[in-house]
Amino acid sequence: MNTPIRVIIVDDQALFRTAIAIQLKALPDIDVVGEAEDGSAAVAMADELRPDVVIMDIRMPDMDGVEATRRIVGNNPDVRVLILTTFDLDDRATTAIRHGAAGFLLKDASPAQLAEAIRTVHLGNAVLAPNDLSTLMEGSFRTREKLPEAFHGLTTKEREVLMIIAEGLSNAEIAMRIGASESTVKSHISALLRKLDLRDRVQLVVFAYEHGLLD
Repeated sequence: MNTPIRVIIVDDQALFRTAIAIQLKALPDIDVVGEAEDGSAAVAMADELRPDVVIMDIRMPDMDGVEATRRIVGNNPDVRVLILTTFDLDDRATTAIRHGAAGFLLKDASPAQLAEAIRTVHLGNAVLAPNDLSTLMEGSFRTREKLPEAFHGLTTKEREVLMIIAEGLSNAEIAMRIGASESTVKSHISALLRKLDLRDRVQLVVFAYEHGLLD
């Protein structure tokens, strides 16, 4: 049996935290190891418990989810942070993604959607709202950054895969689009992350938008 995914829940509303914890504790593959009421407590708890995934409320008093995400990912690069937000086009969620969050989910998501999102980010994949991805990113990256030298070292196929990833497609969908196997797609993604010195596919999406590659 696989080891359960260790999860910390961070939200300043006790009832909301408890509701999520009850739902997740009923699942055999997820283990809630801690709850925090603000960003500062979340950073300390993540350092102590080293969870696999942190479910992070974005809007909290004192230290919000953006700063907490920055510190948690900075201290523990292997921890995956899943942002919870009330607004599907929340600019704070975008900022948190730039600081290393693995994606975001709306607070009104179903328990099944939340559980699946936890499993997804734990596997190293992104959780982004596909319907709003383009609007969210375009609105956040109006100023385009100059492409780094590393980009020019990408192969034509790697650039193609990068563009498709930025559309929010899965590995299986990318494989169908380019007429290759999923293992080949994974190899292209690994090469992109290595050459561009990025952490995960979420940062590949951010890279594409902040450099204006989808214009």
